[in-house]
Amino acid sequence: MNIHEDMRRQGLVRPQQDRVIAGVCAGLARRFGINPWGARLLFVLALMVLPGSQLIVYPILWVLMPAEDRVVYPAQPYRPQG
Repeated sequence: MNIHEDMRRQGLVRPQQDRVIAGVCAGLARRFGINPWGARLLFVLALMVLPGSQLIVYPILWVLMPAEDRVVYPAQPYRPQG
């Protein structure tokens, strides 16, 4: 079992929607049931209180958190109107 599967099973994935940079804050927000902008605000506030640590944690989570699977819809055949 690898770290990506563990994180995916726990609901920690970087969503395709609501990304600003890599989707780390949006993924954490989704996992903990808060607004993505609230998670980003908490990230910035934590950066002011403990400067530097988030700049190390964010890239690590970017690498470790798997991206959300894309849903691929089958192409609809062309049907002329009329």
